[in-house]
Amino acid sequence: MTPAIVARAGAATHTGLRRSLNEDALLAQAPLFLVADGMGGHQAGDVASSTVIDGFAQLRGRPVLTIDDVSFTLARVRAAVDAIGGTGVSKAGTTLSGVTIAAVDGVGYWLAVNIGDSRTYRLSGGTLEQISVDHSVVQELIDAGQLRAADASTDRRRNIITRAIGAGSAGEADYWMIPARVGDRILVCSDGLSSEVGDDEIRTLLTVHEDPQAAADRLVDRALELGGRDNVTAVVVDAVHVSTRPGSDGTTGIDDEDIDSDTRPRAEAMGGMR
Repeated sequence: MTPAIVARAGAATHTGLRRSLNEDALLAQAPLFLVADGMGGHQAGDVASSTVIDGFAQLRGRPVLTIDDVSFTLARVRAAVDAIGGTGVSKAGTTLSGVTIAAVDGVGYWLAVNIGDSRTYRLSGGTLEQISVDHSVVQELIDAGQLRAADASTDRRRNIITRAIGAGSAGEADYWMIPARVGDRILVCSDGLSSEVGDDEIRTLLTVHEDPQAAADRLVDRALELGGRDNVTAVVVDAVHVSTRPGSDGTTGIDDEDIDSDTRPRAEAMGGMR
């Protein structure tokens, strides 16, 4: 059977220049490419992030994952994080963001998941777009028209997130199903990268460095050069082959309308969730 997506990946992580403990954790093995950022200032943030990644690591080696696979695993790891200990706002917590390999009628899709302010981007056709939506106070202010996006990186509330796994949060994850195409490059990162390196420079570095490991290494190095005020993690994933449905001329391909951002089906709308 032809794989839905054949991917190659690179990953890098660093404690940063101002912290003594790396509370980030990552998974970069098909079909999962995930980053979890343990919440600084909370008890056992590093345990929370590693608990989440270890739980998802049990799905490694499968050809594809369904929405139910991801949501059921998320429920299990949430319970495990809640059991770590602590009280109130000091309870252990973590973000989670990334993609898994999925398929719809044999066609390769990225199944993106996000909770918190770690980020998932896609570079495709030279355009970088942020797939995930930050669950943060500043993002809510931007959405409400009360804060300019250009001011978010310096706003005093920039580190306050509104959803997490653990930390007393019951907020739900967001899911998206995105048709994949050969040449897609996915970046999953903790906010230690996105808070230091702007999107324009991220796009440049992802474009310049062809090898995904070299790209991940350089992104982390650049965040350190710009201050490295937090733990920094980057996972870079390239779609080398994508299973597609036959085109009208007998070749394989994806209809143009399938890759328009405004036609992406949310995962919940596809019957896989509540």
